[in-house]
Amino acid sequence: MTHGKLKVYLSGEIHTDWRERIEKGAEAKGLNVKFSSAVTDHDASDMCGVRILGEEDKSFWQDRKASGINAIRTSLGLKNADVVVVRFGPKYKQWNAAFDAGYAAALGKALIILHDEEHDHALKEVDAAANATARTPEQVVEILDYILS
Repeated sequence: MTHGKLKVYLSGEIHTDWRERIEKGAEAKGLNVKFSSAVTDHDASDMCGVRILGEEDKSFWQDRKASGINAIRTSLGLKNADVVVVRFGPKYKQWNAAFDAGYAAALGKALIILHDEEHDHALKEVDAAANATARTPEQVVEILDYILS
């Protein structure tokens, strides 16, 4: 762990308030944590490539531009983190979250996976690579509190 604030990267689904619950919980406990994350505004993330580098006729190239730029932010966030939390939500298949979890594991990062019980079987390999698997954002806060105390 680095001196100063514990750096926690929050990865995964963007359709629920799990990030805010972790951040508010950590603040309420007075934890010395600095959070970072991917861009969670779906349109801003999807359109950054064409906004910065120019329009594309095909959605494949539009997505390719955006994913390249977003990958810079994500890889830096993962590399600089002390702890990586990856949330798999109930509604969508989060291929990017699975990629982030694997990348974090390959980097040797402390890894907390967050998902509902219904995904236990589908995520068994991801869970096996994790240091902890939590069901709620509040459990993640408790883990952070424990490792900082």
